[in-house]
Amino acid sequence: MRRLVFQRGRHASVALAAMLFLAPVLASAVDDPSEMLPDPKQEARAEAIGSQLRCLVCQNESIEDSSAGLARDLRKVVREHVAKGESQQQVIAWMVSRYGDFIRLSPPVTVATLLLWGMPALALLAGIVGAVVIFRKKPQAAPLTDEERARLEELSRER
Repeated sequence: MRRLVFQRGRHASVALAAMLFLAPVLASAVDDPSEMLPDPKQEARAEAIGSQLRCLVCQNESIEDSSAGLARDLRKVVREHVAKGESQQQVIAWMVSRYGDFIRLSPPVTVATLLLWGMPALALLAGIVGAVVIFRKKPQAAPLTDEERARLEELSRER
């Protein structure tokens, strides 16, 4: 009896390991094989292009990895453009003209992106400069009044 339980447990662990190993492979597969292009080279190009485009629903996955309906539609559009013979730059340019730079998983470096990434550092630098300026200013003591001077002289004579 014990041996039977052990074997079932071992089979279950082997099945679980196989599922964990195959999960990334299955997750990156196209939902419907009819989506795939008949030419393997064109399909490889379409997958390469699709892996650079963001799923607008999931936002952290490429359209090749997502199973959302919009991602499926975008994969279809990419494959149509690739089948027409368009280059990778042309397909991506068409997508960017339609959806903006957000469609790209790694947007191009522009002044706007540099400002976006540089603002935290600039804010930190401005804070440090402001703190240095504030703490470097030594407060100026107000001049002593006649009463204070007299009291000071009196105290110094007592010593």
